[in-house]
Amino acid sequence: MNILVINGSPKGKNSITLQTVLYLSTLHPEVHFSTLHAGAEIRQLEKDFSPAREALAKADVLLFSYPVYTFLVPSQLHRFFELLREQGTDLKDKYATQLTTSKHFYDVTAHAFVQDNCDDLGLKFIRGLSADMEDLTTKKGQADAEAFFDFLVWSVENDRYEMRRSRSTPPVHLPVNVPEDPGGKTGDVVIVADLRPEDTQLRDMILRFRAVFPKKTRIVNIRDFPFRGGCLSCVRCAADGTCIYTDGFAELLRESIQTAEAIVLAFSIRDHSMGARFKMYDDRQFCNGHRTVTMGKPFGYLVSGNLSEEENLRTVIHARAETGGNFLAGTATDEFAPNSEIDALAASLAYAIDHAYAPPSDFYGVGGRKIFRDLIWQMQGLMRADHKFFRAHGQYDFPQKRWLTMLAMYLVGALMSNKKLLAKAGNRMNDGMLMPYRKVLRQAERRMNKEN
Repeated sequence: MNILVINGSPKGKNSITLQTVLYLSTLHPEVHFSTLHAGAEIRQLEKDFSPAREALAKADVLLFSYPVYTFLVPSQLHRFFELLREQGTDLKDKYATQLTTSKHFYDVTAHAFVQDNCDDLGLKFIRGLSADMEDLTTKKGQADAEAFFDFLVWSVENDRYEMRRSRSTPPVHLPVNVPEDPGGKTGDVVIVADLRPEDTQLRDMILRFRAVFPKKTRIVNIRDFPFRGGCLSCVRCAADGTCIYTDGFAELLRESIQTAEAIVLAFSIRDHSMGARFKMYDDRQFCNGHRTVTMGKPFGYLVSGNLSEEENLRTVIHARAETGGNFLAGTATDEFAPNSEIDALAASLAYAIDHAYAPPSDFYGVGGRKIFRDLIWQMQGLMRADHKFFRAHGQYDFPQKRWLTMLAMYLVGALMSNKKLLAKAGNRMNDGMLMPYRKVLRQAERRMNKEN
């Protein structure tokens, strides 16, 4: 069996994720492993794809190895998937799987992204392994890696793989009417877009939004920005937020984008995502560390393409807003009723700005931020800027510190375990639980009576 490891980490041979692959190759000398450092060598592969083409032709199994960056794969690996399509690479009926390391922050959306693209390429996909960054240093983590590899070998030998999730519907682009912009507006809302010359539909969507939106807008086209490269995960920015790149992106982000009243992201769907350019924009925001620096700021999306068929992308859009503490004012597409959807997004975003509307987070936001809360607490000595931000904004909300609540629960638990006391209490238990809420209702009634 020939396994081609497609290493998506920009760190190349120094990838933490790759160490698990090396561990497995050491245990299985009967299997031939070769490695293509797609993440570290993406610029060379853009110029000359032949080394990748030759390696892919010899492989029986493609093993995508990568760290999870910002809900998905690193932008370099995202670009590699684009190159596979651009080069017309024939991978039909080869096997594919993936191995990732992360702190389990939206590893599910990263895995789904890779599987969707493997399905498009005709690969026989076998479910992969999502490991914690430190798993390989533990006996259990080593056992999990070995069990995954045994499952992979069994699946290939028995031709067992997950059924392809085919999408045969061509992109729908209903016409967008662009009215005249009345002008004379105030405010500052930035539209961050990935606009290529051929993206005429997305351009019309942006023009309509700017015309009907009651506030002043401006466009930042990241297609024109001179990125020197994607995030290298060098963690040089951990202490003070200074990026190793000197291409001006951190200044653009902090002085032109994050200063706006609201942010609208605009892109055309490519490869089940926003495209590699937008992914680079996302990854490079690591100069902010894990700090939710735009929390409270409303977001909106203008998306050209069949978003209704992209469940994973919809999850990423939703989760991205929630974990950042942002109100998602809406996502307008050109699938069904683009003019009405764009108008609705404009109205909702304007309301959010005028009323400072910032609803509480749901599961995506609460769960995601708790992962980073624990991570930054452990790594505060390294990630000093993150630690300072988390402390200042009360994000160290550890349940272990809520002593009064814990004590009250002990008392309630003692009551619930005593049958005699429980029988005497009767419905008074429910009355006790409702007491603080009824107090709030009484206060509301008194407030209304005063106002009337």
